[in-house]
Amino acid sequence: MKKAPRSRVDGVLLLDKPTGFTSNAAIQRVKRLFNAAKAGHVGTLDPLASGLLPVCLGEATKFSTDTFSADKSYTADVLLGVTTTTGDTEGEVTSRQTVAVTQDQIVAVLSRFTGALLQTPPMYSALKRDGKPLYAYARAGETVERVPRSITIYAIELLEFAADQFRIDVRCSKGTYIRVLAEDIGAALGCGATLAGLRRTSVGGFGLQHAVTLAELEGLPETLRTGKLMPVDCLVSGLPAIVLPADALARIQQGQVAQVGAPAGETAVLARLYDQERRFVGLGELQASGRLQPKRLLATPQARHSGDIQQMPKIA
Repeated sequence: MKKAPRSRVDGVLLLDKPTGFTSNAAIQRVKRLFNAAKAGHVGTLDPLASGLLPVCLGEATKFSTDTFSADKSYTADVLLGVTTTTGDTEGEVTSRQTVAVTQDQIVAVLSRFTGALLQTPPMYSALKRDGKPLYAYARAGETVERVPRSITIYAIELLEFAADQFRIDVRCSKGTYIRVLAEDIGAALGCGATLAGLRRTSVGGFGLQHAVTLAELEGLPETLRTGKLMPVDCLVSGLPAIVLPADALARIQQGQVAQVGAPAGETAVLARLYDQERRFVGLGELQASGRLQPKRLLATPQARHSGDIQQMPKIA
């Protein structure tokens, strides 16, 4: 039987990913539900984890890297007295210790894990070494050297504590492994620890309050599913915007440089670009001289945009 042609679907779905799904399995389900030609996601979540997974469809995939670099927030459950091969409860137990810690001790240790830190990526991760993901080495029983990476933990709050388990709220920079954070906290407490549960609550300016579950999405008629999509430019809404006059727009869409006026500062800025009808056309780099260089452009302008467009500079 011949497959139905894929639809042209452009936008961002804020998905509340369930546990038990890989991020890729979740986006493939979304892709099928929208019959979309192209899909990607922002920031991988392990099968153990649930929560916010922005899924980019169609042209939105061109701008996913901007949001991937954003700060993130999590609620994490940490099990004390146990360490595992993977840093979470899905791995094999490597040690068990008696737990005799107080809430005050936990709070004191948590305060040591805020600010700029160096964190060594876990062996069970998708980071690559010589073209091979680290988890492939780990599954073969090999350990390879990993270079510690700079991360920032902006805040940690203890939400609950009972006997050998506690729950924390973490706000952190990109590249932070909460599994490693749990292990490091356990080591500092002297009893070891592993991650027992994880839920991502925010990515950049996106929060769970606007997310939809797979079950909710599947329960909607096809005609209503697109109403759950956010416009493409929501991924770059933090950038300044420029509404281009027709002549400058024509040059930009042909991949040429346009002269549009000078930005407020002395350094180059990345800006959102819109046509006179306030349709999003892509991103450009605006130099202090007013020279605008196209960077990432949409195949066709997007009529929907993420909110009021503040022109910078006022050249429309």
